[in-house]
Order: sequence, then structure tokens, then C-alpha cells
Amino acid sequence: MSLLITTIQADLKWEAKRANLALFEETLRQLDMQTEVVVLPEMFSTGFSMRPADLAETMEGETVQWMQEMSAKYRVALTGSLIIKEEEKYYNRLIWMLPNGQMAHYDKRHLFAYADENKHYTAGDKRLIVSVKGWRINLQVCYDLRFPVWARQQLTRIDEIEEVQPEYDILLYVANWPERRSHAWKTLLCARAIENQCFVVGVNRVGTDGNNIYHSGNSMIVNPLGEVLYHMSDAEDVNTILLQKEELESARAKFPFWKDADDFLIQK
Repeated sequence: MSLLITTIQADLKWEAKRANLALFEETLRQLDMQTEVVVLPEMFSTGFSMRPADLAETMEGETVQWMQEMSAKYRVALTGSLIIKEEEKYYNRLIWMLPNGQMAHYDKRHLFAYADENKHYTAGDKRLIVSVKGWRINLQVCYDLRFPVWARQQLTRIDEIEEVQPEYDILLYVANWPERRSHAWKTLLCARAIENQCFVVGVNRVGTDGNNIYHSGNSMIVNPLGEVLYHMSDAEDVNTILLQKEELESARAKFPFWKDADDFLIQK
């Protein structure tokens, strides 16, 4: 079983929603091969802004509607995060949009206090694992990458075959991760793949933001053995890769380290 994933590493226009949506719409239009999942960066419509009062939208707003239209038009699952206001709170919310209009969301758990994100946004407390074509994808946002317990595989039981298995196959991060800490980004993406024996997809932005912080991209796709399948730095890039379930299953069967994992419970 295979899955086609397209990652879009873009130079986001600072706090310019219409320009960013136009950029991604044109990129989607120009995709020269069929794909099944398209991944946009963190806060793809604005950049990583600490002005949610001025930039936030609701779940009925223009950007979510745009995601719904693009997903339906191009028949892809579309994901990325944006600034959402809900019940007088602001969230860095990752949206998972399907072509039939169904959606799910994940609110970033770990807010980046170093940039005062915790002063402007509310943290989420629930993980989101979605399913597409039999692949289970754990969706997370940027700074979450530094916290391995939040991403850690837990074993799930399949009653009909009386077996346990890892709970997801792909760990996916969308980010606005600065170049000055790119070594940590690249290292941790590989570490998360190795320790969870899964594919890892990390999609970052590129270019300089409105705070004069440079982002080198370094979007990556890593296999369950920690080997880098795709990596791009310092340039806008659109990449489509075919992931094979057989590669995942072979790695887990040959090296069944996941069976020896510790049981644990995340306290909220």
C-alpha cells in the first residue's frame, strides 16, 4: 500500500493572507503529478505572528473555506496550521481537510514561550491521529518536535487478530523553525523517526519573516530507520514522494523494538 505526499516549502508573505492563499493556490494548480496529501507550513496564511487579535479567523472564515475548496478541487487531503479564534481564545490550529468537506483539527500543544507564543495563544491538550488510505498520521506543530513524550508511539490492540501494533505510521510536523536552530530541527526529525519506527514528514517555511528572522526551510522526509529520503534547504520547493507501507512493515518486523516500549500515561 502506498501514499503520495506533497510538501510545499514556501517563502510566506508576512501577515498577508490573500497573498499567501494566492501563492498556494497557484502552487496547487501547477502540481504536475497526482498526489493524495498536501502539507503546508505552520501559520501558512500569515507567518508566525504574535498578533492574533488582528489576524485570527473563525472556523467559518476565509482560510478554512479556501482549504475546503482547494481540497475538493484537487481531490487531496490538505493540512497546515493557521490562527483561529474560538470562544474568545486564540489557537495555533492545524486543520486536516478532506475532499468531501470533512475536517478535523489539532491545537498546538507546546507553545513557544521563547517568542511569547504562550502569552497570545491557548495550548491544546489532545493529540490528533487521522487515517487516509489505511495510513495513520499523527499531526503536530513545530515546537512539539522538542517533546518526545507527546509524539511517543503507544501500542494499540487489534481485537480481531488479537495483536498489538504501533498506533500510527507517519509523524507529521508543520513549522516556522528558524535557521539558527536548524541543527536541532534536522536532528530531532531523524530521532523521532528512529524512536517511533515510523515515517516522519517535516515541512518548514523558507525566507525572512516580519521580525527579520531567517528560515532555511530544511523540510525533510525520513524513513523508519532514520534515513533521509528528502531534504531541501534555502529555497522554495514543492516535492512529491511515494511512501510504501511495505518499507514500514519490513523495518518493524526486522527490528521489532517497538514491542519493548514502556507503558506510560500522559497527564493533562
